[in-house]
Amino acid sequence: MNEPLPRTTSRPIQFRNGTAIGISNRWRQGQYCTLLTKVGLVGCGIYDIKTATEFGQAVAIARGTPPQPLVEPEDLFDAKIVDATPQAQELGVRVGMTGREAVEILLAASLKDR
Repeated sequence: MNEPLPRTTSRPIQFRNGTAIGISNRWRQGQYCTLLTKVGLVGCGIYDIKTATEFGQAVAIARGTPPQPLVEPEDLFDAKIVDATPQAQELGVRVGMTGREAVEILLAASLKDR
């Protein structure tokens, strides 16, 4: 049987404070999405905060639900942040803010990092 390959897409997405790379990966019965910036990322619940913390990464997590999964990077815009590494929190990311707000904070931090 010849099954189609998994699907991966990436594209630049413009925000007020700059551009992030939006990434979506899909396979049979699975998916994840990410908004990647120079200093860190906002991603769906597939990412592990503990590991990201150990590696000193600024990562903020939003979670979808089975009836409403986070599939495309734009799905993260209005999703609520449910967890963040200490490194992301030091930059100003907070639990309860939207993914869009968290990306704007990461992008603003990347402007200072020039």
